[in-house]
Amino acid sequence: MPTPRLSLESIEWASELIDPAFLHTPQFVHTGLSRRLGRDTLIKVETLNPIGSFKGRGADHFMRGVPADRQVVCASAGNFGQAVAYAARARGTAVTVFAATSANQAKVAAMRELGARVELTGADFDEAKAEARAYVERHPECLFVEDGHEPRIAEGAGTIAVELAPMDVGTMLVPVGNGALISGIGCWMKARSPHTRIVGVCAAGAPAMAHSWREGRPVSSPQAATAADGIAVRVPVPVAVDWMREYVDDVVLVSEEAIREALVVVRDTLGLLVEPSGAVGIAAALQHEFADAPLATIITGGNLSDDLRAKLTS
Repeated sequence: MPTPRLSLESIEWASELIDPAFLHTPQFVHTGLSRRLGRDTLIKVETLNPIGSFKGRGADHFMRGVPADRQVVCASAGNFGQAVAYAARARGTAVTVFAATSANQAKVAAMRELGARVELTGADFDEAKAEARAYVERHPECLFVEDGHEPRIAEGAGTIAVELAPMDVGTMLVPVGNGALISGIGCWMKARSPHTRIVGVCAAGAPAMAHSWREGRPVSSPQAATAADGIAVRVPVPVAVDWMREYVDDVVLVSEEAIREALVVVRDTLGLLVEPSGAVGIAAALQHEFADAPLATIITGGNLSDDLRAKLTS
């Protein structure tokens, strides 16, 4: 089956239609952070919305095309599930989210509070996704939605790039989980700001998408061992690998030590407590050198676990 194409027009259309609660998030060059990283760094903060992450953009854009009486099923580490539940609640649509038994309990509670039925199953995200697929096979009246596979989700996420348009960005550091975010941003940037290098960031303990991008085909990892649960992907989505091969210039890996350091840097410079996956762009700037300045990255999520919150505030 051919890979569905992402549409520049759909990204720009989405930038006008998505729930305003998720649009026009803060973006700025922070002097203290730039000094700490040794170069001008533009930050876009995607944590100040009803679900605390960028996922609301893609979920809202996708759910606009789903009949209200169609039950939606998905798998999530927590943020995507919250986004789908939030968009579905506004439309009166039932949602079931499959999450790993090890999922962040604060995210699980938030999904349930938003009205989703949450099934905890499997040792990790990809096992939970397999259970979600099996559930839909038994219940064909349900619609399975996979983050990283649906063009409208990537296009919704790509609206971040539309908002960044007035800024002169040399290198864009984008966290990579299932690949929807970087694909949507890359699609728009390559057309409208072709000088900007699009660099994906994966955790070294969850390198599947990085290996897949380099080899040009899905390459699964035996495990996804990282505190950054939002990007802990073990089994790549083939469609997203194809998109990334088209729109991404490079993918780098960051260590757990760099991620921990990034959380502290974000706390001490920006005054924000964020989840590990939300800070991996900063981790990349700490661990790697990038020739094309200024840098830009996205604080993608702020839904950290209770344990991590306690550590960062102690």
